Amino acid sequence: MKARVTVTLKTGVLDPQGQAIEGSLKGLGFSGVTSVRQGKVFDLAFDGSNEEEARASISEMCEKLLANTVIENYAIEILN
Repeated sequence: MKARVTVTLKTGVLDPQGQAIEGSLKGLGFSGVTSVRQGKVFDLAFDGSNEEEARASISEMCEKLLANTVIENYAIEILN
């Protein structure tokens, strides 16, 4: 089974890397960009076929390691 976890900063958390990317894009002539928020994507492959168990296991991974849940949100997508 395969899954994708997308981790993003919560609304209201400052994103200096996103601001730097936004400034660089404008410097390269992409003037239509009004905001950039950066994040992380994790693609996971693992044994098993029970989607409910997989979601529970991945959620635990996020809570313990993949995301800082104080300042980040995460979304889990099962890709099969």
